[in-house]
Amino acid sequence: MQHRVVLTGLGCLTPIGNTLEDTWNAVLKGKSGTARVTQVNPDHFSCKVAAEVKNFEPIKYLSAKQIKKTDRFVQFAVAGAKMAVQDSGLDFSKEDVYLCGVLIGSGIGGLRTIEEQHKILLEKGPGRVSPFLIPMLIVNMAPGQVAIELGLKGSNNCVATACATGSHAIGDAFRIIQRGEAHVMLAGGTESCITPLGFGGFDAMKALSTHNDEPESASRPFDKTRNGFVMGEGCGVVILEELEHALKRNAKIYCEIVGYGMTSDATHMTAPDPEGKGATRCIINALKDANIKPEDVDYINAHGTSTPLNDKVETLAIKKAFTEPVAKKIMVSSTKSMTGHLLGAAGGVEAIFTALAIKNEIVPPTANYKHPDPECDLDYVPNEPRRAKIRVAISDSLGFGGHNAAICFKRFES
Repeated sequence: MQHRVVLTGLGCLTPIGNTLEDTWNAVLKGKSGTARVTQVNPDHFSCKVAAEVKNFEPIKYLSAKQIKKTDRFVQFAVAGAKMAVQDSGLDFSKEDVYLCGVLIGSGIGGLRTIEEQHKILLEKGPGRVSPFLIPMLIVNMAPGQVAIELGLKGSNNCVATACATGSHAIGDAFRIIQRGEAHVMLAGGTESCITPLGFGGFDAMKALSTHNDEPESASRPFDKTRNGFVMGEGCGVVILEELEHALKRNAKIYCEIVGYGMTSDATHMTAPDPEGKGATRCIINALKDANIKPEDVDYINAHGTSTPLNDKVETLAIKKAFTEPVAKKIMVSSTKSMTGHLLGAAGGVEAIFTALAIKNEIVPPTANYKHPDPECDLDYVPNEPRRAKIRVAISDSLGFGGHNAAICFKRFES
């Protein structure tokens, strides 16, 4: 027996808002979180902009002692998780905590800690290296610390599939509940690696936008003038819940997760398969898993990074997965046009946007879309949100290493 799974809580921290409400309001206004980067000195980089989380106060979520022992990406995860729990109305003192788990991933993890402690090693010697170095940098400390904070003793795991991380985490958590191994899962992604090495690495790859004179429009997915992504940070955590468990406690239900697909391109370290075969099959797998016909999909929250290759290949994959006539009727948008690319956290945040689009019957726009690209010829919901009843939606994620993930969401119907 496969259990039905619903979303009952959302929590996020993004470059456009430190709460779910602020972030969603900013998305519907097409507000950009991109500005001149402050966490690194951009003077020697080609890219000089980033989408940074502003005015984050970890003391709201962790004690001063815990803050000293945790990297920023872990602090983000705890913040997002606690916001999601509050939104869900869950009281874990009334739950079997062995049936409540956490699956939160990060693409890169504690790079900031590595850089800071490496500098200490070189300048002051090994005796001054922090004893908390390893637990601060390891990627799995995000779900580990969330479980510690909330007292959750069920499945605790971590995904690290680059920019597909958040979506894989949610999809894998969906499977855990489907199988009956948990009643509740906190799932998503977190990332904070706007550091000299992290920023410098992406800059050296020529992956970042160089529209430095127009920071707010530097991320322009599917636009002909796009030339790279905007590096971002933040977290997105959702509460997945077994349907009967949610109904029993009269939970607010945003939508239902009904399908999950994942594939590998097996083509290149950083570039997608030019024919979009892996991404195409990933969408097809998600639809098959959900028992959804292609023509029943109303909206796709695309990966839409704003790089020349990704947006062209993703467009091609959508047209192949749905057939071109059907694909051109589907609303597609990239919210990275506003948040920037949150790397391992992107899939978590974009799942939240997809759930809110279904619940509120409004499609987020693709901001900064001004110059149509003949190779990107779908309905990208340009610049303004669109009122529409969404019955079925998909969120796509594609990651370095050829990792593809697609989650199929459906309006909840009892």
